[in-house]
Amino acid sequence: MDVTNDDDRPELEPPVLQGLGQAVPQVDPPLALRARVLASVGAAPPARPARSVVWPLATAASLTLAAGLGFHTSQLRTRIGDLEHDLLDARARATSAEQRAADAMQVASGARLSLAVLTAPDVARIDLAGQAPVAPRASARAFWSRSRGMVFTAADLPPLPAGRVYQLWVVTAQPAPVSAGLLTPDAQGSVNVTFATPPDIAPPVALAVTIEPAGGVLSPTGDKYLVGTVAARPA
Repeated sequence: MDVTNDDDRPELEPPVLQGLGQAVPQVDPPLALRARVLASVGAAPPARPARSVVWPLATAASLTLAAGLGFHTSQLRTRIGDLEHDLLDARARATSAEQRAADAMQVASGARLSLAVLTAPDVARIDLAGQAPVAPRASARAFWSRSRGMVFTAADLPPLPAGRVYQLWVVTAQPAPVSAGLLTPDAQGSVNVTFATPPDIAPPVALAVTIEPAGGVLSPTGDKYLVGTVAARPA
């Protein structure tokens, strides 16, 4: 029997090896087979990131973003609240300043009118005395000018009852007195007012202050608290 040693076998040329590799159809191995082969040699397939890890990371990022937005929103609300408070405070100060300016203008206007009356060439002074028993301590003084008005001051008038007011009357030669205006004394019973009397009023012969219902009346009805006559001018 003819025995041939392996060493005596003819070596296959590379082209022959290539032909053997192409003699069968080329088929890609299944992924599961690849995994089993790698597992058999101790190599694990690359694993995808676990969803259980990705989800907490995304949740933590969302919570961090929400916390940042909430803090920013809280700061904005605080800032808006501060601005609204500043705006209200500025408006209050502006209103107060406007009121003070209006009061100052009123005082200045009254001072100008008083000065005009006191310096009028036709000014006349009339002193009034308190009447017993209602106002024995009261006193008053008026400066009257037909062309510029009247300045009236009073002191120690009794406090007014509820729903009542003092009313100043100009007594002329005509039968009915003419109302010059209403008087509301302060807590000390003082009055300091200026009236613009009608230029066509008859020359006064006396002044009187009565107590009347609130709002005043067309002709005097109450008790006389102050009365003063006009001194006759020397001829």
